[in-house]
Amino acid sequence: MTYDIQVFVTLKEGVLDPQGNAVQTSLTRLGYDGVQNVRIGKKMDIRIESEPEKVESDVREMCEKLLANPVIEDYEYTIEEALSV
Repeated sequence: MTYDIQVFVTLKEGVLDPQGNAVQTSLTRLGYDGVQNVRIGKKMDIRIESEPEKVESDVREMCEKLLANPVIEDYEYTIEEALSV
């Protein structure tokens, strides 16, 4: 079967986010004084061919081995059966 995967990777709480700090500073300078915290993450869209009983373990393994650095990053993912191939 074919699946559409969305993977969201963010820095773990407590890990400094210099890019997020830069965006927060810029937003404040633009007059958005209510912005209190910005954290930058990444989103990946992946289409994969896999067996139904194996797809989740495949995605988890991809995240652990390449897509996220589990030492400093957290990840979440969604799995949906692809509507069209």
